[in-house]
Amino acid sequence: MTEHVTITTDAGEMPAHLWLPPSGQGPGIVVLQEIFGVSDYIQRRAAQLAEQGYVVVAPEIFWRLGVTSPVEGEDALQQGMGLVQRLDWPAAVSDAAATVEWLRDRDEVTAGVGAVGFCFGGGLGFNVAGHLESDGSAPLDALVSYYGSALPGLHDVVTVTAPSLHHFGLADSFIDTETVRRIEASVTVQPATVFETYAGADHAFDNDDMPWHDPASSALAWATTSEFLRERLPVD
Repeated sequence: MTEHVTITTDAGEMPAHLWLPPSGQGPGIVVLQEIFGVSDYIQRRAAQLAEQGYVVVAPEIFWRLGVTSPVEGEDALQQGMGLVQRLDWPAAVSDAAATVEWLRDRDEVTAGVGAVGFCFGGGLGFNVAGHLESDGSAPLDALVSYYGSALPGLHDVVTVTAPSLHHFGLADSFIDTETVRRIEASVTVQPATVFETYAGADHAFDNDDMPWHDPASSALAWATTSEFLRERLPVD
């Protein structure tokens, strides 16, 4: 079951979705959305993480734009890209960081806190991890970034030392292989970084609601994600 909650930010109350694990408590994970918002797909992934034993929250990052439900329809991609172009990126980083702190303070969270981000959320999560480290806050205990769309402009200006796992397809329509390899060379300077690539997989290959879905790559990446999180955020 999903509980609707709000998270206090410097601009007001941000809507979010909360899932509790069967035990009612455990490590925390912030799930960061694609450009389509907290869609059915994102909610399924969040629920699966909760089933694995995590306390999971997914904030509505587009809330400052007045958008707190998924963008849908034939023009969903254009709508999502338009929202990202209007988005105040530093404010989004601040809101996501506030979500991490909010989750740490929950009584149900009995261990560390990580983040799992997809596409837009993958880049946002990377920036949030660096932001927390640079401002002296408690760092993320784990970061999983799926084909972070902002990574091409972030990897050489943001440093993340927290354990991180990155997934990229090598047939990504938005991030070419040369760029993927530059990102890999940059982020793997940090010893706690794992970088996985998937031959033939396009952008958003994990999203089974989209035509880019690659079932084999998706299954492999999710298994790797689950193992990575179990090692760094063990569930009792």
